[in-house]
Amino acid sequence: MSIRYIVKIEKFAENHYIKKFSKKYKNYWEVTLKGLILELERFNELYDDNLISSYNNILIYKMYFRVAGTNFSRKSSGNRYIFSLDKNINEIKILLVYHKNDIGAKNETVAWKKLIKNNYDTYNFLK
Repeated sequence: MSIRYIVKIEKFAENHYIKKFSKKYKNYWEVTLKGLILELERFNELYDDNLISSYNNILIYKMYFRVAGTNFSRKSSGNRYIFSLDKNINEIKILLVYHKNDIGAKNETVAWKKLIKNNYDTYNFLK
């Protein structure tokens, strides 16, 4: 039996790099975002190796994606998204969607973790 998750996009994610993707890719972005949401609704955390951190019932994942209509693979596109999975309420929240050049830091992981910690009180356990 698989779990079907409720997927939400957080306001911080919408107001930052998602707007940039939407302007740059227009209709392709809409298709891409729908695909990401469908993928997350059926996400299986037991078989995924993209787990970054966990605390109690909350898991944080980093995933790669490609924009529809482009010729890149997920990994080579430079596009990533960070989401949390709350196992108690079967809810996934998209916290950040970005291209690696959007972050603009030498250490991408440190930079996105800082963004998450500074904009979401719930995830201050990220190290």
